[in-house]
Amino acid sequence: QVRVQESGGGSVQAGGSLKLSCVVSGYIFGTCGMAWYRRSPGKERELVSSIGTDGTTTYADSVKGRFTISQDSGKNTASLHMNNLKSEDTAVYYCAADAGSPDCSSGSWQALINYYWGQGTQVTVSS
Repeated sequence: QVRVQESGGGSVQAGGSLKLSCVVSGYIFGTCGMAWYRRSPGKERELVSSIGTDGTTTYADSVKGRFTISQDSGKNTASLHMNNLKSEDTAVYYCAADAGSPDCSSGSWQALINYYWGQGTQVTVSS
């Protein structure tokens, strides 16, 4: 059984930093990578960042230059380093592990939205 568990959320003032961590337990056959999503009240779920098993990373335009995604060599842990946080970054952040996709090229597996999801962790940025 696969389990995805996030940690590291909290409250911070604008300009501050937080690190989110995600651990995936259990084996996922054919997984292409991991991703971080977020959802704010009244907004659509947003893909914040992703990292493929080949190390390819993607970032939403709104976080480029401020957030960095990384993955450990065992590829069962992913982290999201968030710097220079803004009030608009306030959201519930979800870690997602690709559940196995036929095409691991960047953009393809993310588009399928075929994930094992974590329960989410709240990030609140006060101005």
